Amino acid sequence: MNQDSTATIVDSLLRAHAGGPAADDAAFRDQVTSVQQAYAIQERLYAALGNPPGVPRYWKSGGPTRSDPMRHAPLPVAGVREAGSDLDGLHLRHRWIEAEVALRLGSEVTPSMAQGLTFEDARTLVDRMAVAIEIVDTRWQGGRSAPALLKLVDLVVHGALVLGPFVPFAARAWDRQECRVRIGRAEGHVFRGSLGIADPAWVLPDWLRHLTRHGATVPAGTVVSTGSWCGLLDAAPGDRVVADFPGIGEASVQL
Repeated sequence: MNQDSTATIVDSLLRAHAGGPAADDAAFRDQVTSVQQAYAIQERLYAALGNPPGVPRYWKSGGPTRSDPMRHAPLPVAGVREAGSDLDGLHLRHRWIEAEVALRLGSEVTPSMAQGLTFEDARTLVDRMAVAIEIVDTRWQGGRSAPALLKLVDLVVHGALVLGPFVPFAARAWDRQECRVRIGRAEGHVFRGSLGIADPAWVLPDWLRHLTRHGATVPAGTVVSTGSWCGLLDAAPGDRVVADFPGIGEASVQL
């Protein structure tokens, strides 16, 4: 892909992020042909949104199952909010809800550490965890039907992340972990052991290798949200969303 095409995609998504028209995914579906291209454009978009240089502090990572490739995206700092807040200042087209568990690194991770990292070893790098609500959104006209590589470019269709209080990280029986979600006045949803990758820490090795692939060291305190326990639930402006993971905590947001 040439620089002009990359710039056109980034500019289209920037306008959409600022409240302008949705970007035309049909115009670009044949221009992004590899995961590597998608990540390169994603990085340019993240920088163009005005985020600080260096390794981003907040990320999303995950996949439907352990046999699927993990996908990763840095999260713009303007859209990361504390539990109980609202989403003022964000230009959201959709409000699709995911209830998640976020993990925080307790120590830095160098490229050499990440290279040989196993799932079991990765858990020792985490010091705290929190309940998270991701508001999923897309800047593409095609919405959920946009091509997968263009969704990857578009920060893996991220809109905002709301973080509950962090608590000490400890091993849990994740297959029995309950997740409760309430949206507006509707009846609540209850899920149990419903994370597709079974354990939130499963994302860590692939995520950390992704972050260090250009030689960067990942700082302590970096946070990653690890995938939905509730699928993708519809919400509307004005709804209050509450996600509760008994034994871990709760997060809420006013849409």
